[in-house]
Amino acid sequence: MNKKEIINNTIHFVKETLKGTESGHDWFHIERVYRNALLISSDEKANEFIVVLAALLHDIADAKFNNGDEAVGPQKAYEFLITQQIDQEIITHIVNIVKHISFKNSLSKNEKTFYSNELNIVQDADRLDAIGAIGIARCFNYGGFKNREIYNPKIEPNLNMTKEEYKNSSAPTLNHFYEKLLLLKDTMNTKAGARIALNRHRFMEEFLEQFHAEWEGRK
Repeated sequence: MNKKEIINNTIHFVKETLKGTESGHDWFHIERVYRNALLISSDEKANEFIVVLAALLHDIADAKFNNGDEAVGPQKAYEFLITQQIDQEIITHIVNIVKHISFKNSLSKNEKTFYSNELNIVQDADRLDAIGAIGIARCFNYGGFKNREIYNPKIEPNLNMTKEEYKNSSAPTLNHFYEKLLLLKDTMNTKAGARIALNRHRFMEEFLEQFHAEWEGRK
């Protein structure tokens, strides 16, 4: 099997697996991350084949839709990849990216770490889809999916959450901007990711300024 066939098989597998998924984590999210990853990788030294497959498989089984089980996604990615006659070294690399890409892992001091240029690229690509106009839409979509309040002035953002607190949070949707989304700009690994993130970050700041003005009845 050549690389093009494997990529096409992966796209088909992801589309089928994510049918009916909450729309902030569906195929279109994967497709945007895939495009972001290709854009970023053009400026970085990395194995594009690994970048592409990891971007396509990074959310194949998000823990928050699997009772918090963080092992499901990497395992599902592994089980698919072994059917594609890919070298074990490449499979291990991709599975490690899927395992370590999540923002919540950065909240745990005891989390086993893994580093690679390919992880940096895919992580930036995923985080870019969490900010800006699409990030705002995804944030409120998920909040509605979880039946959370849009905003409650009496519930302040928790700026020092542990990984477990983050996973179990049921705070109003707007708090998520302060607890995660506004922090992502400064976590970018690549120059291209940082450059794109800056514009999207500014858009979110403008949105929040407008939101609070309307909430408080200001002009």
